Amino acid sequence: MSSPSRMALFRRSRMAVVDVVPASQDRISPRLYNADLAPTQRAGRRWNSYNIFTLWANDVHSLGNYAFAIGLFALGLGAWQILLAFLVGAVLLFGLLSLSGFMGEKTGVPFPVMSRIAFGIHGAQIAAVVRGGVAIVWFGVQTYLASVVLRVLLVALFPGLDAMDQNSILGLSSLGWIAFVALWIVQVVIVSFGMEMIRKYEAFAGPVILGSMLAIAVWIFFSAGGSIAFSTDNALTGGEMWREIFVGGALWVAIYGTFVLNFCDFTRNAVGRSAITRGNFWGIPLNMLFFGAIVVVLAGGQFKINGQIIGSPADIVQTIPNTVLLVLACLALLLVTIAVNLMANFVAPIYALTNLFPTKLNFRRAALVSAVIGLVILPWNVYNNPTVIVYFLGGLGAILGPLFGVIMADYWLVRKARVNVPDLYTESPDGEYHFTRGFNPRAIAALIPAAAIAIVIAIVPAFHALAGFSWFIGAGLGLGFALLLADRRRPVSEVSGESIAVPSVH
Repeated sequence: MSSPSRMALFRRSRMAVVDVVPASQDRISPRLYNADLAPTQRAGRRWNSYNIFTLWANDVHSLGNYAFAIGLFALGLGAWQILLAFLVGAVLLFGLLSLSGFMGEKTGVPFPVMSRIAFGIHGAQIAAVVRGGVAIVWFGVQTYLASVVLRVLLVALFPGLDAMDQNSILGLSSLGWIAFVALWIVQVVIVSFGMEMIRKYEAFAGPVILGSMLAIAVWIFFSAGGSIAFSTDNALTGGEMWREIFVGGALWVAIYGTFVLNFCDFTRNAVGRSAITRGNFWGIPLNMLFFGAIVVVLAGGQFKINGQIIGSPADIVQTIPNTVLLVLACLALLLVTIAVNLMANFVAPIYALTNLFPTKLNFRRAALVSAVIGLVILPWNVYNNPTVIVYFLGGLGAILGPLFGVIMADYWLVRKARVNVPDLYTESPDGEYHFTRGFNPRAIAALIPAAAIAIVIAIVPAFHALAGFSWFIGAGLGLGFALLLADRRRPVSEVSGESIAVPSVH
């Protein structure tokens, strides 16, 4: 199909569902279908292996990941132990993300619609709201963390602005508000142009981030005299060391517990399975080992210089004596934080909100609603409140493992990857995913006990020793309960969604 005709089809799909749905598919419900929730056409998909790779090139090198990884150094893990922890996590993630990504490539649907397969056309709201709710909060938090870097940049360029960074308005300084709102606007503008603009931004930012972090690592290495400390003075040994290695690997997977759920939001635009496999291989195992090496050099180099353990690369950037280099380093950190926010914390709530109100919201409107919520919660206060982080976000995050387990069990083990895509958009009682008034009680019954156990393990101090493995425990329980309760007598069919698909370029 030519580009003009694809655009014409897309415009018609925005105005009325019937314009893109053939008469044979007149059962499609406008409460379940719009141009953003519809499956994507195979012809014209543009996400290749490089685009998948740059997702990870950006996300892996986020400030939050550096803070976590450097924390392993502070706990007493040395260079090779940190690299081994990342390798363990990377191998597991490669497998989990490939399974999740293949689902999107085959069906062409976003995560909220994918969830309808297991939970039913209305029960899927449970999974979408949990995933979107966690993402909205972290969108605000990551924007705040990026604003801190921007404040460092602005004060370095204009020292007089430091006076605006000393007051407090609702917990944030005047300069802090300026930096936060500026970055908030930039992200809203980028995402308002849809997934194609996100693809282009990630493709641009990826190599810039990799080059910048390598440059910072080289600078700290030579600042430390050409050598680094490979561990702290309280290096772990024996069984305790091995436990922390595997806990680190498990937590590395848990950090991506959100992304393994909605990776299909991106791979629904992938050109094929091989693109996902290659992109994941270069972007996860290899890129994560590169990330681990950067962490070792940054943490070990700074520790050798003054015996202190940094909190994140931002701490090193502030010490760069050359203003030009400091500005470039700050810009690189801003690029990566925006890239991470777009892919990990903006797309998921957009699709969740669109799924909730498909007749009212499209991609752009849902993006604005998500961004406004991320602003009004005053995320800097959330970030600085350990109770909120541990109990609210920790509790919600613990549910993601069971959700993943239930969805994977249903799709891969029960249905054997067979999906009737058009029936994902019908409210007809005889639809394959209607179940009981649109809810699959068996999937919900599998989720509830698995989620309850995972939450208890994640937040109750008595289970501290298992807390690092809560995502895996929850996912395993969700998968086990789903298999135990699955109704294997229900007919399972496979029908392509091409008849109701829209162009992948939004």
